[in-house]
Amino acid sequence: MTPEPASAGAAAGPLDGVTVVTLEQAVSAPMATRVLADFGARVIKVENPKGGDFARDYDDVVNGLAAHFVWANRGKESITLDLKSHAGLDVLHRLLASADALVSNLAPGATARLGLTAAELEKRYPELIVVEIDGYGSGGPLSHKRAYDLLVQAEAGSCAVTGFPGEPAKPGPPFADISTGLYSALSILALLLGKARNPESNRGLEAVSVSLFDTMTDMMGYPLTYTQHSGVNQQPLGMSSPAVAPYGAYRTADEQTVVLGTTNDREWQRLAREILQRDDLADDERFRTNSDRVRNRAVLDEAIGEWCARHDLAHVQKTADEAGIGNSRYNIPSEVLAHPQLSERDRWRTIDTPAGSIQAILPPPIVAGRELRMDQVPGLGEHTDRVLADFGYSPSEIEELRRRGAIGPEYRR
Repeated sequence: MTPEPASAGAAAGPLDGVTVVTLEQAVSAPMATRVLADFGARVIKVENPKGGDFARDYDDVVNGLAAHFVWANRGKESITLDLKSHAGLDVLHRLLASADALVSNLAPGATARLGLTAAELEKRYPELIVVEIDGYGSGGPLSHKRAYDLLVQAEAGSCAVTGFPGEPAKPGPPFADISTGLYSALSILALLLGKARNPESNRGLEAVSVSLFDTMTDMMGYPLTYTQHSGVNQQPLGMSSPAVAPYGAYRTADEQTVVLGTTNDREWQRLAREILQRDDLADDERFRTNSDRVRNRAVLDEAIGEWCARHDLAHVQKTADEAGIGNSRYNIPSEVLAHPQLSERDRWRTIDTPAGSIQAILPPPIVAGRELRMDQVPGLGEHTDRVLADFGYSPSEIEELRRRGAIGPEYRR
């Protein structure tokens, strides 16, 4: 039986009873395990007593805590273990003996040095799911390199399709980290389901490797496929898309920015005839198909830009809605925080942190009849004593581990 967390009395999620041990830092693995925690898994975050996850120190804007850490680590129990000590490593193995999954994204070679390769783990924990996140995957010329989100996005080409020609840009959110974390969480869920539905044919340790580079080359599916078959490297177009036209951002008479888009020929006809009142454009052979419009996008952008510049944002959006044309308002982060689509749908929740309560946005999945868990953001080593007690350590044994430096000091909020 897996020991239950102290919070087991809270509303159970669909992953209630699943225990995940994680050796994680930064964003990719923390995002994977945060998703699992939101769905009710017990996530035990193992941190170095000397500072823990380095994302804790990225900044101090959340009442002294780091924004990245607060975002990616709610719902977890933090324990401190010195894994370079025999006693600390022994504690980790006791946790793994009752765990369903181990997730890690340490530096290249770190898990091997700790004796935590899939082959070694299989001897001791034949039913464990082991997920290792790395930068470039094994067996290639870059496999040894450290990999951070920006580095991988540059290597995988996503920066080349973002920004403007000659002015590449990193997409704002850390998409390599986030997407890799989500693929990792999905892998764990798929393997758990397989073990539950077909226990006899899904026995044995399951080892999964997910790399940031492989994830981003998958995310780059459209531009890579386009270039593979055309020989053309599409140029980035800022707020527009090289694949579709017209599709972009335009200034309005009240100095706002509206984004208008069409995805097929019927929508283009409605935009030209009902919004722009330009039958001449609708009938022009230069704009008959999307490929034609992409080749001649400059003419369309000019016509749409002139029309938008004569009207305020409210009129532009009302007209576009009535014509069935997709549109949105360009917002900056402070405007998104006050967005009525969040407030009127009750998308904000209060969660606890070591620095007090904060507001956080609910996870994206809306599951009928239940709300996903959004438990506290842990302090460094906050749950060490509690977790060790849950896994059979007596108070005197915990104190001895602390005396030997295998665990960090007693946590005091």
